[in-house]
Amino acid sequence: QISLLLRPPPTLHNTASKMTSSSSHQSVVSFIAGATVSASLFYAYQKLQSHQPSSSISATSPAPPANVKDDVVPTQASNPSANTAAPDSSQLMDSVELDQRMIRKAEGAILKRTSRLVIVVERCTNDHNYSAILRTAEALGVQHVYIISPKTINSTLVDEAGEQLDADDTNENAKLKRSSGQVVKRATQSEKEDRALHHLFARKATEWLTVHEFDDTKECIETLRSENREIWVTDLSQVASCLTEEGIRGHLQTKSMESFDGKLIPEKVAIVFGTEAVGCTAEMLNAADLRVYLPLRGFADSLNLSVATALVVHQMFVLDPTLAGGMSEDERRELRRSWYAKLASQRLLSSRQKKNKAKLQAAISACETIARKIAAGEHVNEEEYDKWNKMQTKKTELEAIDTKMALDAAKAVEGLVDNPPAPITDMRRADEHRTCFVGKNTKKKHGWDDMAATANLPVKQMATASFFRERANAD
Repeated sequence: QISLLLRPPPTLHNTASKMTSSSSHQSVVSFIAGATVSASLFYAYQKLQSHQPSSSISATSPAPPANVKDDVVPTQASNPSANTAAPDSSQLMDSVELDQRMIRKAEGAILKRTSRLVIVVERCTNDHNYSAILRTAEALGVQHVYIISPKTINSTLVDEAGEQLDADDTNENAKLKRSSGQVVKRATQSEKEDRALHHLFARKATEWLTVHEFDDTKECIETLRSENREIWVTDLSQVASCLTEEGIRGHLQTKSMESFDGKLIPEKVAIVFGTEAVGCTAEMLNAADLRVYLPLRGFADSLNLSVATALVVHQMFVLDPTLAGGMSEDERRELRRSWYAKLASQRLLSSRQKKNKAKLQAAISACETIARKIAAGEHVNEEEYDKWNKMQTKKTELEAIDTKMALDAAKAVEGLVDNPPAPITDMRRADEHRTCFVGKNTKKKHGWDDMAATANLPVKQMATASFFRERANAD
């Protein structure tokens, strides 16, 4: 049918043959022929479209999740010029228009959290690895981390006295150390700040984790057994089973299949990681229900501890996707109560109030330093003594701020714990919320001007803070 429509009418050929003697007439013929073909194509397209079933966005799109404003389209904000596919409309994604976005994000994380799997870190002696493991656990949705304390921990960012430093304390006298304890002699200030920020990220990750500490391996094993968990221990020996579907099924064939429920990962399991140098202790290996390893393809037969943790835990979620969300409703409710109030308390104070609180905390910290000097019998001048005398007053003032903030936070989230809003189902942030504050010269130097994280796209400021403050101040 289309080929017939595209064929010029016979009369056009006859007309064209009579006009060949004139070049001007040839131009007319060409124009008429082109117009005829174009009209024919358009006609064919319209005929084809008329045979397609009509579609309606409102008829085929899923209904918006509960508690989402009718005029809000929950989609991922993106660069209009980016050549990417549109987000799945069934997913509720972060956007600048989305109301209650932080509560929705928290709810999304809670619904994906698991208690079926716990991470056990046995006697890790490097604080950098600790930081990375905690951040990995939070990002992958593992709620519980069990830490068996080592005899000593090697801090990798310290002051001149050897005390660990954080992001706020980094200075030119700070020392960067390797996991072996050796000082990095030519460490730049930027590298020191990066390490400090890494520790800061991990400290923030622990806000959303439940960390259990044990004095020794025996105590941890006893706790895992009391929780009816299988103990899987990472091991590089040749008796370990490969952490793949084939490897795990091979292990299951050696066990009684009466208790096998079809899942490759047990209903409750602990995955144990040891030190980077020697791995897990003999005591932990002897207690293992299964020893596992990740298949590697190079000369190196081991990985950095934090990298190994990330890959192994991710692989366990691949082997059993039902791990995600493996948590009782009672525990979810407790997380909502804690997380929602924490999110509210972080946003209830104004900028001035936050500065005042920070000054109080700094003053109390200075007073505690003076108190240690007094206890040690060191000399204290009159000015320091006056500061020390005011410590209790400042502590009382800080406690009053914290008490009021806790009460206001509880009021702000009242009702949300039992009736949470629809969760964000894709945790990626909208480009408007992917902020990274860097200077103009830095952007120019690295070619970052057109990147989403440095664009500082316009966004409604303090939207979440306003939401909590209105609820806290409501009669």
